[in-house]
Amino acid sequence: MSRVYILVAEGFECVEMLAPIDVMHRAGVDVVRVAVGDSLNVTSSHGLVTLKCDVLLADAVMSDGDAIILPGGNPGYINLGASTQVLDAVRRFYRDGRLVAAICGAPTVLALAGVAHGCRITCHSSVVSRMEGYDYVREGVVECENLITAAGAGLSIDFALAIARRLVGEDVMRAVRQGMEL
Repeated sequence: MSRVYILVAEGFECVEMLAPIDVMHRAGVDVVRVAVGDSLNVTSSHGLVTLKCDVLLADAVMSDGDAIILPGGNPGYINLGASTQVLDAVRRFYRDGRLVAAICGAPTVLALAGVAHGCRITCHSSVVSRMEGYDYVREGVVECENLITAAGAGLSIDFALAIARRLVGEDVMRAVRQGMEL
């Protein structure tokens, strides 16, 4: 069974967090919710949802992960980028050839970590100026090597489907899409 680690920072975007969790479960992928901070309970950007995580980042051992997911949201993506532990984890996953996925403002974390320069990426229009050294394209979901990026909240399902497809293959994803009426 594949395993993904989704990093949950204060101020995450609800749909960018919950869509990947939902799609991964439907695809049979084990999801570990990792709290970036000192509490397992992390609140979304609009205060709509408080998500109970499985483990604190300080205690997480992610060496068995096939992918790491970075949701956006403001200030969620800023809080991700401010964590040296997050940056180290992103560097390890990328360097090891494991899947790194970032949506909305979270691709800025890639830049802060110094990974994937030269790759085709997309991100929220508000952070394009922070993506120097990348081949920014104005598309919904972009895949480049072991990196998947998406532009924003409206693409959360497509983003999640792209991640899951890379982990479980097209046969499983056909059943997932059918179950979701896609």
